[in-house]
Amino acid sequence: MPKSLISFYPYSIRSTCRLMIVNGHTGIISHKYFLNIVDEINSGDLIILNNTKVIPARFFGYKETGGKIEILVERILSFNNILVQIKNSKNIKIGTSIFFGYKKKIKGSIINYKNSFFEIFFYSDVHSALDIINDIGEIPLPPYIKRHKNKLDIDLYQTVYKKKIGSVAAPTAGLHFDFPLLDTLYNKGVDIDYITLHIGSGTFQPIRTDTIEEHIMHSESVEVSSLLIKKIKFCKKNGGRIIAVGTSTLRALESAYHSLEWAQTKNFISNTNIFIYPGYKHNIVDALITNFHFPGSTLIMLVASFLGYKNTMNAYNKAILNKYSFLSYGDAMYITHNKLAPYEKCFI
Repeated sequence: MPKSLISFYPYSIRSTCRLMIVNGHTGIISHKYFLNIVDEINSGDLIILNNTKVIPARFFGYKETGGKIEILVERILSFNNILVQIKNSKNIKIGTSIFFGYKKKIKGSIINYKNSFFEIFFYSDVHSALDIINDIGEIPLPPYIKRHKNKLDIDLYQTVYKKKIGSVAAPTAGLHFDFPLLDTLYNKGVDIDYITLHIGSGTFQPIRTDTIEEHIMHSESVEVSSLLIKKIKFCKKNGGRIIAVGTSTLRALESAYHSLEWAQTKNFISNTNIFIYPGYKHNIVDALITNFHFPGSTLIMLVASFLGYKNTMNAYNKAILNKYSFLSYGDAMYITHNKLAPYEKCFI
């Protein structure tokens, strides 16, 4: 992936990005703009989006010695507790006090360490961990975007339908939707509903194990309502298609599908570390809207499991040739499910 194709700034008008359409059955590719997504989705189809909201998860603290440390929140655990990654964490031990905010008046303490994550307890009976994060934090742009944040990021690194607070990364496929486009789809007779999956920092972690199967995904919280499960079953029974916006949405739906709650049509509220890679048999989604991802990432592996390895590599090569923009602020793909993908041999 040429570095020149990485997008470091968002589209000021969300739905004007480019759109690659890939037919999973034939492999045929066409090139359009995201506004044209309306032509690919039919009345009676069900679009499912992730309504998670990004928290200002990156901030700085100071040790008692005065040393500055950078912190990235993974998850809010309770009123006083958060789970975090700490940059340059060599000298951070359980019991270490850390001070935050204006004049370092907010005190926290490291109370646990497990699987590369630290748990911080804030000493406050008045302000919650979320209150503190909102006060001192900033939008956690992906680590490859090495620039100062600006006002555009505050608005455009969130979806327009954000609702439930908890992600440290945006569900980037949804960044392309604006209200006029959603209204157009709704007026066409397309049903629109939401899951919640709070994306963790693990989404940026490349696979470093010798084999794909050895990689362990970080756990993320997910909610799929009983009403949505009922809608999905009804839609598929009546010949409609399920269209997932983003890999996080697809992962949430597959996690729910394998649960007892799915069979009983009950609310699915749980944690998931589902890892979807080539060979996986998809059960729900008929079409996926997604961005162009990093090579070697769990995200591109999910795409390959859905579209097929050969189709995916061909699409990415065409994207490079046609100078599509890559990653979180980049262009989009609309891909339909290749039912033969699980049986395809991958040569890497």
